[in-house]
Amino acid sequence: MTIISICIAILYLILILSFCFGFDKVKDFLLSDIKAETKFSIVIPFRNEAENLPRLLKSLSALNYPKQLFEIILVDDNSNDDSVNSINIFIKTSALNISVLKNESITKSPKKDAITTAIQHAQHEWIITTDADCILPQYWLDSFDTFIQHKTPVCIVAPVTYFGGNSFLNRFQTLDMYSLQGATIGGFGIHKPFLCNGANFGYTKSVFNAIEGFKGNTDISSGDDVFLLEKIVQKYSKAVHYVKCEKAIVTTKPQTSWNALIQQRLRWAAKTSAYNSWFAKLVGVSIFLMNLTFLILPILSLSGTFNIKIWVYVLVIKLNVDFLLLYKTSAFFNQRGAFKSFLTSFFVYPFFSVYVAIASLFSGYTWKGRSFKR
Repeated sequence: MTIISICIAILYLILILSFCFGFDKVKDFLLSDIKAETKFSIVIPFRNEAENLPRLLKSLSALNYPKQLFEIILVDDNSNDDSVNSINIFIKTSALNISVLKNESITKSPKKDAITTAIQHAQHEWIITTDADCILPQYWLDSFDTFIQHKTPVCIVAPVTYFGGNSFLNRFQTLDMYSLQGATIGGFGIHKPFLCNGANFGYTKSVFNAIEGFKGNTDISSGDDVFLLEKIVQKYSKAVHYVKCEKAIVTTKPQTSWNALIQQRLRWAAKTSAYNSWFAKLVGVSIFLMNLTFLILPILSLSGTFNIKIWVYVLVIKLNVDFLLLYKTSAFFNQRGAFKSFLTSFFVYPFFSVYVAIASLFSGYTWKGRSFKR
């Protein structure tokens, strides 16, 4: 067990340090004063988002980008609240080009159906997806446009973080998001892109059609972002980029309860077994084994079958490399307040992570008022 624990710790150390190295390899992208050229179709699926839509719509109105160069396509996924009515009221007083479509749900993944429905109606080549509970920065589209003019990509992954209160739950989620964003950016830096977030994700309509959209993944309800990224990387790896630009950072709403957070993470975990990327699977298994080892070793030491000093070494390794990656990520997002809960989160997270990983193997989850089976 000692040898196994050491091997797991070394693998984890190498993995996280590679993300730290890769994070620095992806250079910050700065906006330049050039004429806007790219036309965008902004795709936003929603279901029962009456509470969040006003913030999103306000941020859309505040976008600095020329209004004639973008359209907004909102897709209603069978909402039963006041979402559609609130959008229609907004449209009456807005100069934005906004369409509201009804989702054509034909698969087990309503969100993928909603995005497909929107793209079929999209007027422009560049598609950018975001979520209804997000707030968009003023120079969001300018960041994408400038990056496109400089790099000529076919797919762009962009940064996401949380806004919200100062509770432990919010700080815990923010630190977790830092780990995901750090791994995302680091993966691009070592030329192993494997993560993205649909709250800030762009690609061309031509590429979406060329890879046949979500075909092959529609039996899994989640994964509208990662599965699409996998397919695009397989065919256009050199034209897929991360825009590490502070002006492109989208903020999204954290979950308001531990139960809601667990349901969200169960939804995310449900797709991991279907990953095609060996690297994504390696990362997932390594993190799970490290967290499991972190929990099991103290129990074994109590029975006298394991030396507690080894666990202390594992703890020190994990603590330091986790802190390094999170600190780098928080510096980019200019949000260090969550570190007030770093140590507490460090010890809570293994319990949370292992529980979600194991539970996702046996149970479904509830999301947006719907139940999804395993």
